[in-house]
Order: sequence, then structure tokens, then C-alpha cells
Amino acid sequence: MKFFLDENFPKNAVALLAARGHQWMDIRGTDLEGADDDVIFTKAQEEGAVFPTTDRDFFHTVPLRVKNHHGVVVVALRQPNRQRILSRLTWFLDHFENTTFKNKTLELRDRTYVMYPNPEEHLESG
Repeated sequence: MKFFLDENFPKNAVALLAARGHQWMDIRGTDLEGADDDVIFTKAQEEGAVFPTTDRDFFHTVPLRVKNHHGVVVVALRQPNRQRILSRLTWFLDHFENTTFKNKTLELRDRTYVMYPNPEEHLESG
């Protein structure tokens, strides 16, 4: 898979993704750093990349506004920290890295997840 990291995602995600053989892009240190969410998301789509973020708005807006995209993974934790965010990213990779994630929007919560376009799918994830 190819990932385009939002700047609010921990930098350690780069090492995690690289160790598992994934391609990644990080806007930190580029001219896009600090850009509007729409600009960053558009760039991720131009790159054909899944967009991991901690910005909860993406879970609610992308399915309504964008019919075709390369996937969004929102990590929405009650008390987020780097370790917990990376743990949820690891869970995502363990369960979805060998699947096509196109047009899917996933919200990873503390112990569950919700996926659109299948909002009724709600599983315990441990």
C-alpha cells in the first residue's frame, strides 16, 4: 500500500510503514506543511495513497464529498498519544494491508472501528 501521512500523524509511522514494505509520503518539511485539509487530501489522492490522519472530520466529510478516493484511516482515540496511534495503525495493517482499500473510510476507535460504506459493520478489535 501507499500512504500519505497527515502532519498530525506521528513521525514514527514512517518507520512502521517502511518496515512492513509500504510506500509512504510525509508532508512535514515540504511546502505543503500547514496547508488546508482539502489541499492535503487532494495531494494524497493525486499520489494514489491511503490517507491516515487523526482529524476526525475526514471520517464524516470524505464519504459525502468524494465518491472516488484511495482510502482514509482516521484514528479517533479518547486520549491519543504516539504509542496508541501507532498501535491502531498496526492493527489496521494487520487486518487490511492485503486488501483493496479504495473508496473506504475507516474510523479506528479505542477498541472498535466503523467503516464507510458499510456503517453497520462495527467489530471489536481488541
